Order: sequence, then structure tokens, then C-alpha cells
Amino acid sequence: MNALITLRVPATSANLGSGFDTIGMAVSLYNIFKVTELLPEGEYRVEALGEGSRELSSPKANLVVKAYEETCKRWNVTGPGFALWCHNIIPLCRGLGSSAGAVVAGVLIAKYLTGYDADDDELLRAMTVIEGHPDNVAPCFLGGMVVSCWDGKELRYVNLPPLPPEVLCVVAVPDERVKTSDARNALPKEVPFADAVFNVGRAALLTAAWATGKWDYLKWGMDDRLHQQYRSKLFSGGDVIFSRVEALPECLSVAISGSGPSVIALVKGSTQRVAEAMCRTFTEHGVRSQFFVLDGSAQGARVDVDMEFPRLLEEYRRCR
Repeated sequence: MNALITLRVPATSANLGSGFDTIGMAVSLYNIFKVTELLPEGEYRVEALGEGSRELSSPKANLVVKAYEETCKRWNVTGPGFALWCHNIIPLCRGLGSSAGAVVAGVLIAKYLTGYDADDDELLRAMTVIEGHPDNVAPCFLGGMVVSCWDGKELRYVNLPPLPPEVLCVVAVPDERVKTSDARNALPKEVPFADAVFNVGRAALLTAAWATGKWDYLKWGMDDRLHQQYRSKLFSGGDVIFSRVEALPECLSVAISGSGPSVIALVKGSTQRVAEAMCRTFTEHGVRSQFFVLDGSAQGARVDVDMEFPRLLEEYRRCR
């Protein structure tokens, strides 16, 4: 299929263990978006294949289009409408950042179709404003493992070194959904001081261990008392899957991916027993599942622009 702009965005695993709302990583599962035609301002056509194809084929329901329009408003610019082709591989509402990928794509399309001079920091701020927090959009845009802090206005972020090639991510995806709103509502309004101190120490250890390659510390570093004990009750098997997987010697650590219900394990060595234990747990609780073995040092968003695009965009602007 001919395309003026082609974007590839990775899935992400955020809220990683103790890193609630701050730590996330890109994994090697990708959605593809193609701008195939320029249309009059405010006019859109969407063709979606794969995950959520029926619901996402409506421009009004497609988050790429929404993010594009919100970004144009933020920058106070106007841009053309467009025809969008989507191939969605990332499961929807499963904790793997499908919405973040759409936001990243929409903001990048706005940059290219309007010509707005936005650097990476401004692009990431625009993405964060739409998504609400940076722990998914930052690794989706930048790739790899990212620690980020957002105070509602300013954003700071640090890319950590990549995982070594022998460490892989096993992600088990059950055939049930957890809405982000439900996952948020499951959290307490207040937590004991001891739990807050516990997580500060674990999050510090997680980032330090990752930065220095002390992978044996990850089980401690990804331990958590702020969100996982509450969210694990929202999906089948969540109360037992972590202890089962952590007991396997190949498993370096295990956590809820995003807000769930997917579960991610970092594995050094054979991935088979970890994947089997995850999927068997879901099966025992009456839920079908699938698993992916992924690279946890995936590239961030990639944009390819057709050679004809600048000419066609200039022609569109002249005819307005």
C-alpha cells in the first residue's frame, strides 16, 4: 500500500513493578499507521485491521485522529484531514500501551502535516498532556526503558541502558479486559507510610540495578505495595500468578503490565516454563490466553516519509 507517511510504534509495559506512573519500557510488538491521502481540513477516513478493527474504523472513536486534532489545537495550527490505514497488533485494554501508541502516532502526524517546529521535548510533552502521564508514551516514543516525572507542566525523563540480549520479556495476555478507569478506581486514596517508604526503596533499587546491570536485584526492585496488590484482584488468576512465576529459576522478576490484565516477566534463559506457568494459571481460572516472547529494548516510534510527500503537502496548501 502506498503511503505518504508510515509510522511504527511499539507496545509498552508501564507502571513497571515499583515504578507506578513513572517507569515503563518499550517491547517489540508494533502497530503500523499509514497516512495514505490528504483530505480537506476536518475530514478523515479510517481503515483499521487487526485488534479493535470494528470500533477503531470510526474516525470519531480513533485515538490517532483525536490526538492529531488536540495537538493542532495545542500548537494553534491547522492541518489537513487525512486517510488513515491502521494495522493494530497490540492488544486493546490489556496493559500494553495501545492507547499510548495511538497518541504518539497522532502527535507525530500533526508535526509532519502542519510543519510545526517541535523538538523531542515538546513532542513528548504534547503526548503526555493527552495521555495524562508519561510512563507509557515516553518509552513508546523514545524506545527502551524510561524513567519519567511529570508535574502537570514540566517533564523530566532518563533513558536507562538496554537489557542484555539474554534477558527477554514473556508477556501473557488473558482474554479479558481491564479498563484503565477501573484500574485507577481500585487504588486506595491513601496508603500507609510504611508502604510508601517500601516503594521508594524498591523503585530506587530497580533503577540503580537496571543502570548497573545487577539483574539479580530485579525481584526486589520490582516488588510493590502501591498498586499491584489491588489491581491483581481485577483479573482472573491475578492472586496466584506472581508467586508461581517468581518461583521459577529463569524468572528475574514479574509484574502487572500497565494496569493489567497482562502480566510481564523478565526471563534469563529458557522462556518456555515461564510462558507455560502463566498461561496454565489463566486456563485454571477459566480464561483463555496467549503469550509473546519479546525484546525489552525495543526501538521507539519510527517515521518514514515518502519522497512525494513534501510536494503533495505544498500542493494541498496552495489549493486551500
